[in-house]
Amino acid sequence: MKHAALRIIHEEHRALSAMLRSILLLLSQSRQRGRQPDFAALRAMLFYVDEFPEKRHHTKESQLLFPKIRERSPEAREVLDRLDQDHAQGERAIRDLEHALLAFEMLGEVRREPFEQAAKHYVDFYLSHMSVEETRILPLAERVLTESDWAELDASFADNRDPLTGHVPEDAYQELFRRIVAVVPAPIGLGPPL
Repeated sequence: MKHAALRIIHEEHRALSAMLRSILLLLSQSRQRGRQPDFAALRAMLFYVDEFPEKRHHTKESQLLFPKIRERSPEAREVLDRLDQDHAQGERAIRDLEHALLAFEMLGEVRREPFEQAAKHYVDFYLSHMSVEETRILPLAERVLTESDWAELDASFADNRDPLTGHVPEDAYQELFRRIVAVVPAPIGLGPPL
């Protein structure tokens, strides 16, 4: 891939996709075994989604990538507006999902189904969102952005350093990523295959 920003976005999407699918896998496995899920692992995974994709990845897409595409390709405004709206709602959506998990953990089986439904909805929404970016926006960006645009984007996205894409976690995140890698399937982690 010619531009580092595109490679990083694709890598981060793959890591997030594996993370999201792993959440559903953990829930399915716990249900099949008739046990509670590993709440600590689920909390760690949702915290990761909040800390990295929501705060770092989406911010750079909405504040840097999308405005550059809008400037060079006004016909993409509608889809970019929808993606920006998704990003704006993302923080609330992850908080709602974290709350549903807490309710499940504190109140037990009576809250399993609502959490599982909320998790499935969130995962489906997020995978669809990334698909639009991958199939419509990133190819458009390759066609319309200038080398100067790419230089700025490449430098900015290089700062993301998401540990699930192979970077060493910052000290504060070491334990979080140790937990996550233990449950997320390869190629991101060491957990069971999906």
